[in-house]
Amino acid sequence: MRELLGIMARLRAVDGCPWDREQTFASIAPYTIEEAYEVADAAERGDLRHLKDELGDLLFQVVFHAQMASETGQFDFDAVAGAICDKLLRRHPHVFGASGPLTPAEQSAAWEDIKAAERGAAADAEHSHLDGVPQALPALMRAFKLSKRAARVGFDFEHASQTADKVAEELAEVRDAAAQHALSGDSRGPPGASAHIFEEIGDLLFAAANLARKLDVDAEAALRAANAKFERRFRGMESLAARRGEVFAELNLESQERLWQEVKRGE
Repeated sequence: MRELLGIMARLRAVDGCPWDREQTFASIAPYTIEEAYEVADAAERGDLRHLKDELGDLLFQVVFHAQMASETGQFDFDAVAGAICDKLLRRHPHVFGASGPLTPAEQSAAWEDIKAAERGAAADAEHSHLDGVPQALPALMRAFKLSKRAARVGFDFEHASQTADKVAEELAEVRDAAAQHALSGDSRGPPGASAHIFEEIGDLLFAAANLARKLDVDAEAALRAANAKFERRFRGMESLAARRGEVFAELNLESQERLWQEVKRGE
C-alpha cells in the first residue's frame, strides 16, 4: 500500500506523468465507474484471476482521488481509510458493540436505520428522505433505491400484486400514448417517438423497478442477466443460421423466430 501511494504521488509530481497531472476529480470519475463495473463483471463470471487485477485497478482509482485531495489539503488516503473504519464500526453495533447477534435480515434493517439516522443528523430544514441517492447511479438502480427510500416512510403498496397492477397500468398508458401518436401523425422528436411516449415509457420502467424491489429482486442484476440471456440466444441464432448456409440478416421475422425457439429449446 505504501508503494502504491508513493507511485501515485510520483505520477502527480511536477516532473511526473503529464496525463496524470492534468486530471481532475471530474475527469477521473468516469474511469472509477468503469473500473467498478469491471470488478462486478469479473465477480459475476467467477473469474478470480481477473477479479484480482480489477480490484487493483479500482484501488488505484481510490488512491488517485485521495492524492488529488491531499494536494489541496482536503484529505488524504489515511483519512479515507479512517472514515470507512469509523463507519463500519458505527453500523455494526451487533459485532463491535453490546447489542447482540442479528440475523442477516435484521442486520439489513438495522443498517438502513443507522443510515437514516446519520442522514437525519446531518440534515437541514430542506431535508428529504430521498437525500443521498446519487444522481450518477444507473437509472434502473436509482429507481430501485428511490422507491426503497420512499417505502421506508410508508409510501409503498402493501402487496406485490398491487405493484404488478401498477406496471400493467403504466403499460396500458404506453399503449394509449403510442396509439395517439400514430393517429396524430406527430413527426416531432426521434422517429416513432414523442414526448408523451417518452414520459410513459419512463413511468413503466420505474414501476418495473419498484415491482422488482417489492419482490426482493435486484432490478439491475436481473436486467444484466436478461441482457446476457438475450445475447446468448441471439448469437446462437446467428450460429445456427450460418451452419445451415443461411444469412441471418436476410431471413424474415418468422424464420428468425423459429431459430429463436429452437435455440431456446436447446438450452
